[in-house]
Amino acid sequence: MAVSHRAARLCLLLGRTVTSLSARRTVSVPERRCYVSTSTCSNLQFKLDERTAHSSLDLFKKDTGIIYRILGLDPSKVQDNPERFRDWAVVFGDEKISSGRHYWEVTVKKSQEFRLGVAEVLMSRDDCVGTDSSSWVFSYAQRKWFAMTSNKMVPVTIVGKPDRVGILLDYDAGLLALVDIEKPRIIHSVRAKFKVPLCPAFGLWDGELLTHSGLEEPDGLK
Repeated sequence: MAVSHRAARLCLLLGRTVTSLSARRTVSVPERRCYVSTSTCSNLQFKLDERTAHSSLDLFKKDTGIIYRILGLDPSKVQDNPERFRDWAVVFGDEKISSGRHYWEVTVKKSQEFRLGVAEVLMSRDDCVGTDSSSWVFSYAQRKWFAMTSNKMVPVTIVGKPDRVGILLDYDAGLLALVDIEKPRIIHSVRAKFKVPLCPAFGLWDGELLTHSGLEEPDGLK
C-alpha cells in the first residue's frame, strides 16, 4: 500500500515507522535468548542484533551500523520472531550487561532523528526506547537533545550536534551519561536503579548510525 510523503513525515516526527500503521500483534519474549555472555570489563564490545531490528532498518559494516529506510521491508518478508521490534525503528546490541562500567561511541553525523542508550534485554517489542520504564536513552530530534525514560523528556543543553558522541554506562552506580568525546566530558547524565540485564539500544528515523565498541573509557570522566 502506497504511503504519502506527508504521512511518512508525520510518522517520523512521532518516532513511529510507517509500517507500524498495521495492526499490532502481541507476542511474548521468551526467557531464553542468544546474547553474548555478560560482560564486566570496561571495553565492552558488541554488534547489532539483526533479530531485534525493525523491518525498516538495515545493518551494514559487519553489523556495527544501521540505515533507516522510510518504507522499509514488508514485515511479512522478514523472519517473524519475538525478538524483533514490530512498531518502532529500534535495534539492540547483542551484548547483555549486568554489572560493571562500560563505554562506547556512536557516529551520528548522518542522522537528524535518533535515540541512543540502553534498555532491559526483555523490554517489550511493542514499545519504543525512551517511552517505557525499561529503557533510558538520549534523543536527538528537531535539532534538540533530550534525556528520555518512561516517555518523560528532559532537555539536554548542548551546543550544536557533534559528529560522534560517547555513551557511558555504570551499571552498579545506576548511571547513564552522554559524553562529549572531544573534551572529554559528561554532557548530561541520568540516574536509575538497574535490576536486570541491559543491552545497548538504538532508535533511528532517518539517515544512518555507526557504533564503535571495544573502546577504553576516556580519562577524566569519573
